[in-house]
Amino acid sequence: MQMQQKFSEYDKMIDLINENHSLLLVISRFGLSLGFDNQTVLEVCNTNKLDCTTFLAVVNFLSESNFEVDYAYEDISILSLIDYLKNAHSYFLDFKLPIIRDKLIEAIKNENQNIPYESIFIRFFDEYVTEVRKHMEYEDKVVFRYVLKVLKGEQNLHYSISVFQSRHNEIDSKLIELKNILVKYYPAKGNNHLLTEVLFEILSCEVDLASHNQVEDYLFIPAVEVLEQKNKLTK
Repeated sequence: MQMQQKFSEYDKMIDLINENHSLLLVISRFGLSLGFDNQTVLEVCNTNKLDCTTFLAVVNFLSESNFEVDYAYEDISILSLIDYLKNAHSYFLDFKLPIIRDKLIEAIKNENQNIPYESIFIRFFDEYVTEVRKHMEYEDKVVFRYVLKVLKGEQNLHYSISVFQSRHNEIDSKLIELKNILVKYYPAKGNNHLLTEVLFEILSCEVDLASHNQVEDYLFIPAVEVLEQKNKLTK
């Protein structure tokens, strides 16, 4: 029996945001701008030529406390999902992670003290960003390009979405390590306000990255698998 969806196309967009503030990130990544007035989800999607089923699939998936999907995968627009995921990559690489780095530098640089772990903190963070960039660029340049060809009915005997699935490692683990290192080794006389701000940013990014991976694992990959199987049956 299908579960009752938390949000429907007839809910007002403002109600989604009031219910779950983190959905602002989802809205942005689908290319939607604020200024919804009292429009419903369906009205906003129609105005912006966005597939409403796909938008609601992501919104409800991220709003529920389980990994079940309430939508048939064949009803999900893979093109809309790719745009969403690519926008998320841009958000992390071009906006969120640089902000965290700037705040980290501010927190550990102080004219009145020499923090011995300063270079270690920055190097650890930069290595993490390099890892994330490599991960996301692989998706942008290999996975998404492959899926776009599958959407055109093309077949690749040497690659499938299962290859991506097998190497889809979590990219938030190193961020968790950085958080733990800062908590354990940040000097007692350091600026606790700045450090707390950095830690909040890291925690926020950690949760966001985990949600991003879950959308790929539980929505994107299964939807592509359905498409691959459909293509095989039509050959």
